[in-house]
Amino acid sequence: MDVAQAVAPSARVVYADNDPLVLAHARALLTSSPEGRTAYIHADLRDPAAILAAPAVREVLDFSQPIALITVAVLHFIHDEFKPAAALATLIDALPSGSYLAASHVTGEHLPAEGAATTRTYRSSGVPLQLRDSDEFARLAFDGLELVPPGVVLVSEWRPTGSGPRPAPDEVNVYGGVARKR
Repeated sequence: MDVAQAVAPSARVVYADNDPLVLAHARALLTSSPEGRTAYIHADLRDPAAILAAPAVREVLDFSQPIALITVAVLHFIHDEFKPAAALATLIDALPSGSYLAASHVTGEHLPAEGAATTRTYRSSGVPLQLRDSDEFARLAFDGLELVPPGVVLVSEWRPTGSGPRPAPDEVNVYGGVARKR
């Protein structure tokens, strides 16, 4: 919220999460610039209809103007059985033309053995984790949208600044991308 309003003080931000601890922190830290608006809703991406029906969403966001939907560090926690692509499609369908989706996703492509071990560890702790390769992530998140260059790449390669060295792919293991709804 602070980042968006630092760039555009009139920005309107709704933050959604289903973690009770995040809810407690969000309520304590939820602030807004005088020109903008912010809200937090306790919601789950697996239930996009509930997100869209939340009164705070309709009160804060202006669905007649382009909206940025940001799903960073969340999609890999939604196993295929919960239909993450359908959940995203429901949210994107509700957005007006000209809106953007920014998303990231953890992968095991560059360290397959470690990725498999990490998945087992998360799942044994009760946390669903599903690693996806770049093509799977691209289909999941950006199907039917116009990808912004450079497309789906490791987050360290998404419009890097400077000419200095960047981390190796196996040090990053997170893909990201941005796409526009036509």
